[in-house]
Amino acid sequence: MTPVAPSRRVWTRYVAIGDSFTEGMCDVDPSRPDVYVGWADRLAHHLDSIAEAEHLPFGYANLAVRGRKLSDVVGPQLDAALTMSPDLVSMVGGGNDLLRPNVDLDALATRLEEAVGRIRHSGSDVLLATPTDTREAGLFKALRGRHAVHSANIFTIAQRHGCHVLNLWGMPALRDWRMWSDDRIHLTPEGHRRVALAALTALGHNTDLADWTTPLPAAEPAARRDELVRHAEWARTHAAPWVQRRLRGRSSGDRVVAKRPELVHFRDPGGEPEHQALPDA
Repeated sequence: MTPVAPSRRVWTRYVAIGDSFTEGMCDVDPSRPDVYVGWADRLAHHLDSIAEAEHLPFGYANLAVRGRKLSDVVGPQLDAALTMSPDLVSMVGGGNDLLRPNVDLDALATRLEEAVGRIRHSGSDVLLATPTDTREAGLFKALRGRHAVHSANIFTIAQRHGCHVLNLWGMPALRDWRMWSDDRIHLTPEGHRRVALAALTALGHNTDLADWTTPLPAAEPAARRDELVRHAEWARTHAAPWVQRRLRGRSSGDRVVAKRPELVHFRDPGGEPEHQALPDA
């Protein structure tokens, strides 16, 4: 085993692969409404600042696409990522597989570990992420057992190969529905902001822990009738279309391409930013 030692490493070539979680869905960039930001983009900006302080360039690519299963993440996405000679790869996949009725968790872990081995063999560091704890997530509570097993597998793989782990299961603040968008599947901008800081912490850099671990102030209890209306709206607007896509064998990402398909440097040689500032959460 190769345990992860405490590190403040400076990375200069970061590539993110995954599904809608890493694409950043529901974290809309106000200056470009057709593009999502997300935790990985936010993490990249933190890593860029760290590299800039060391007078180093920083490049970033995000190949994640909504709706993708692990076979795509560890297949075409990973193949493309490795051609960019990254020194850090975040690989967060399997969430869409876990929603399938007959998912094989052992097979999922095997494919993930094989992909981790490829990345580590290339010389790159790896950031993995666990699923969230769905114990207070209504209908999604039924996924808790699967999420628990997959989380255990991820920590085991990380220990074997010396990976960093973004422990979403261990973030109580994410059990608050206000951290999730109307579709109840993707994070709000505030959720993405907190996850980016959790990822930076997992990579060995100091953050203000209270800033991203402190739960939101308690919300006023909603009237039962209002809750029923919201549940019905969610079922009509989000759940029903998802079921229809599954029945037709289609995905929300069938016509979507990666938003950052090439590794692009954030700063020109003079140190001026080549990207727009991130929106506030």
